[in-house]
Amino acid sequence: MEDSEHFGVWLGRQLRRSGMSQAELADKLDLTRAAVSAWVTGRAHPRPELLPRIAALLGTDLATVVTRETDAGAARPIKWHHRRAHPDGGREYGNAAAFAFDANLAVLAREATQNSLDERRDTGRPVRVRFTLHELTGEQLNRFLDALKWGDIEPHYEAAAGSRQKVGRVLAEGLRLLREESSLLLLRVDDYNAAGLTGPEYGDGRFAAVVRRQLDSHKVDDRAGGSYGLGKATLWAASRLGLVLINSTLSESHEGRTARRVVGRLDLPWREVDEVAYAGPAWLGEPDTEKEHEGVSRSWWADEKTVADLRLDRDSDDPGTSFLIVGAHDATGNSSTLHEMHEALGAALADNFWAAMTSGRSTPAILEASVCALRNGETVISERRVDPRDRHPGLTRALQAHLDGETVDELTAADQVASAEVMLEVPALRSAGRKAEGNVHHAVLLVTPADDTDSEHSRIVCMRGSRMTVTARRPRNLGLGVDPFQAVLLAGFATGDDGDAVHAAEAFLRAAEPPEHDRWGATEELTATYPNAPKRLSDFNSAMDAALRAIVGRRSVQQQSTGPEALRNLLRLDHPTPGGASRRADGYPSVDRVTGRIDASGAWTLDVILKVPQREDPWHLLPVAKFDVRSGSRPALRWAELSARENCRIVDGTVVVSPDVRSARFSGVTAVASHPVPAALSGVIVDIRHAQEASA
Repeated sequence: MEDSEHFGVWLGRQLRRSGMSQAELADKLDLTRAAVSAWVTGRAHPRPELLPRIAALLGTDLATVVTRETDAGAARPIKWHHRRAHPDGGREYGNAAAFAFDANLAVLAREATQNSLDERRDTGRPVRVRFTLHELTGEQLNRFLDALKWGDIEPHYEAAAGSRQKVGRVLAEGLRLLREESSLLLLRVDDYNAAGLTGPEYGDGRFAAVVRRQLDSHKVDDRAGGSYGLGKATLWAASRLGLVLINSTLSESHEGRTARRVVGRLDLPWREVDEVAYAGPAWLGEPDTEKEHEGVSRSWWADEKTVADLRLDRDSDDPGTSFLIVGAHDATGNSSTLHEMHEALGAALADNFWAAMTSGRSTPAILEASVCALRNGETVISERRVDPRDRHPGLTRALQAHLDGETVDELTAADQVASAEVMLEVPALRSAGRKAEGNVHHAVLLVTPADDTDSEHSRIVCMRGSRMTVTARRPRNLGLGVDPFQAVLLAGFATGDDGDAVHAAEAFLRAAEPPEHDRWGATEELTATYPNAPKRLSDFNSAMDAALRAIVGRRSVQQQSTGPEALRNLLRLDHPTPGGASRRADGYPSVDRVTGRIDASGAWTLDVILKVPQREDPWHLLPVAKFDVRSGSRPALRWAELSARENCRIVDGTVVVSPDVRSARFSGVTAVASHPVPAALSGVIVDIRHAQEASA
């Protein structure tokens, strides 16, 4: 009975639920009101012979009163509660936190999975994260909307969609798709071996931080990756309808229970419905019975049928939380079908968490992730576990060697991994005073030759904490002729060490990260907390580069094969020439990376990543592929196919890039008929021109 709710707390809630006062219960039990008050406040407990009579008066059985694992009497009706408009006339036309990130699937996967890692419960086994895409149509869609009480919130959607603000336009499109296509896409994010949304309904705790509050991180572990409390907003931003349903299995009991704590939150802009103004958010739940929260919808303990109807059923009793994004979409427009979204989620998980999913012989992985897709309950794409070796074999090999203690000081073979220390000087906190001493942290740099199948290489992939990739930086001053390599920088807790210097480095680097946690730089928090912080970061980068030069510059590594390497030498970027074009590159899109292969038909299949400077208008770019010949002009090739991959779209043979992105990615297949010679006999370059320049 240790996990049972205290009798007085339980009894007080049952009296409010039934509308019975303490005085009325005392009168029916032939007791004084003071006696019942002592029970409710926890100063006394009823005699055992009174428990059956209390059960009868509450309309329940003796077992319920003894165990207190459920509420007495009939369940209260589940309904939506909408927050009324502010009396001072203030209006919010959307949740500002949702605009802190790009609303795409890659960002969602990164932020949601990082939050799950931060809440890892049993450190002896990984957090299990599963992304499930589920398309509903026909009768299955109707049943889901009924369970959601769609009829109660539809008028609010109608009013909000009429707004001329950005959020209103997105809602209008979501409603149009639902009505015209009679289809709704759900995306459920489940985690297991996590803490779950513990804590009280309104006070400090995980539940209130996620469901009730903004900018409340409530991370109790200094190993946590997140620190801003913004990541959860990506769940609502990924919904065309601004709606997320939640089912949590708690690691610590609340109200004597742990299973199926359910609530829904809807984020809408300010609106008027039936001449009543509403501020924005709404919650789906059970009407609260506490006087100070009267009429507010609180979470409820749902039965198995309810969670199944809401598509929130979990596959085990392992603690954790399921978030159901209603009307899920990729705002970039790059992924629209189930297969494309499935692929995008899998790639994002592998790219951001390959290290967390890597294990050693005696070191378990931190994370296990999978993706699947359904349509009306039927499997479209079977659940597929993300294998980090598929996309990042070289990086995975490097980390495994570190975990297994098999690194070397000098690379002499293609399968070896070299290790070096990189010093980070962490200054003392400003609040500690001028005489306080800082710490010296020894980060770990791992270097190995790039794999033939690596799509990206020759960068330093940096991470801390739970081994989520923070940034991938290009090293400086390596010199010419350096063989392709993979390098991993482990800092803070990612090194596997502990101690004061490790804790200090972890706090310093966390403060150096913006809300996206995608780089280390001079943030406002960092400069306010630490003196001379930008220089310490600059010195840290220089130390990384120096350690890398000492490894990759020693000697050439014997390659196991020359075929793929020879193919790689045929493929290069068309770098800007000195003088004119190089000056233009600072304010003009440029090719960052290009990878490719020759397919069975003899065509080049190319994957191109662009660096794009920001400006007010979209970029209209014409990609040009040319054969790289030793003399004469380079023959231009025709494209047989162009496809948008990330942050762009293809319009009439041009690549259109939105003005607010920094990079874009597209793929293309050359037309074999335009090849002057077989592809295997020549290299290929890729150039980018402004569409207006090309037509001039």
